[in-house]
Amino acid sequence: MHSDPRIARCFVTRGLAPLGLLLALALPCLAQSRGDIVVPGTGVQLNQVGDDFEEESWDFIPNNPKSTEDIDENQRQPMGKSTNGRWYEGAKRGHPDVVKRVPTPPGGLAGSQGSMLMKSLYTGIPNRPSNKMHQDDFICNVQYRLGGTLKVSQSPNVTTRVFIPPLDEWENRNGPHFAFRAAVETTIMENKTKFLFSSKSQKDEVYWPGLFILRGTKQVEGKNVPYAYFRVRADRNGGDFLGPEIPETGWWTLGLSFTPDGLVHYFARQGVEELRREDYIATSMPYGYRCEELRSFFYNVVNGDNGRDWTTDWIVDDPKLYIIQTTRMAKK
Repeated sequence: MHSDPRIARCFVTRGLAPLGLLLALALPCLAQSRGDIVVPGTGVQLNQVGDDFEEESWDFIPNNPKSTEDIDENQRQPMGKSTNGRWYEGAKRGHPDVVKRVPTPPGGLAGSQGSMLMKSLYTGIPNRPSNKMHQDDFICNVQYRLGGTLKVSQSPNVTTRVFIPPLDEWENRNGPHFAFRAAVETTIMENKTKFLFSSKSQKDEVYWPGLFILRGTKQVEGKNVPYAYFRVRADRNGGDFLGPEIPETGWWTLGLSFTPDGLVHYFARQGVEELRREDYIATSMPYGYRCEELRSFFYNVVNGDNGRDWTTDWIVDDPKLYIIQTTRMAKK
C-alpha cells in the first residue's frame, strides 16, 4: 500500500454535522497535505464524457438478464448500454432494472428538460430475491471514449446533480440507498511465494471511493423520525465514515476530485449551483492507497432485494468530467 503519514485520520469525521462544521474541523489538517484541494467543476470539461439527457430519443438497452458476477460469477454477456454510447452496465453487479429518461423535476438546472431515472426491484440475482442488501451499478463510459484512463497529475474531477426525493417516498429501510462513486487505480506490491522462495511484484489495484446517501431514524419529541445523511468511502483502513446530515431533500450537487498527491476530495451542495470551496466535506486516502488514475465514475442504487420493495427512485442530471492539465483536446 502507498501511505503518507501526514494524511491521517484528521480528515475522518465520526459524527453527523453541518457542512460548515465539517469544513472547520478539517481545515487544521489541510496544511499537512502537499497538494491543493480541487473543487469539482474546475478546469476544462471533457465533453466526450458525461450527459445532459436532453435528447428525447435517449434510451438504455438492458440486454437482460443482467450481470451478477459479485454473487454467482455470472456476467451474462452482452452488457447493457445506452444508445448514445455514454453509459454501460457494470459487469460486476449489473444495471438498475429501470433506466430511462424522464422530465427534469422542479428546481433543476435552468433549461433542463430531461434527466435520468434509475431504480431496481431485484438488485441481486434476477427474479431470485435474497432478502439481503444488494446494489446495481450504472457506469459512465470514460476509458473507451477518451482512449484510456486519466492520470491524477491532470486533477480529474467529476460532478453530478441528484434529486433526493421526499423521505416518505423512500424504500422503508435504514442504510444506504444511493451512491455517486468513481473507479480509480493505484499500484501495489504483491507478495508471491514459489517453493521456498518469495518475491514481490507490482500489481494494478482498482478501488471505488465515493459518497453514499443513507436513511436513518432519530428521536424527535419522543418519536422515531427518518432523516437522510451522507457517508464517505473510505478512510485509510477501508472503512466508511460519517458525513453531514441532509437537511432538506430535493436537488443536490455532488462532486469528487482526485489530485496529484493521490488524495480524494468529497463535496456536496444543496441545490443545483456549481460547487464551491465551502461545500467541502472531507479529504481521504481510501484504503491507504495513493490514487494514480481515474478509470470511470458511476451510480449505485441499493435495496433489500426482497422481491417486493423497489429501491427509492433516483433521478440524476448533468454528470460532467473536468481536468486541469491535459494533453487531450476537449471537444467544443
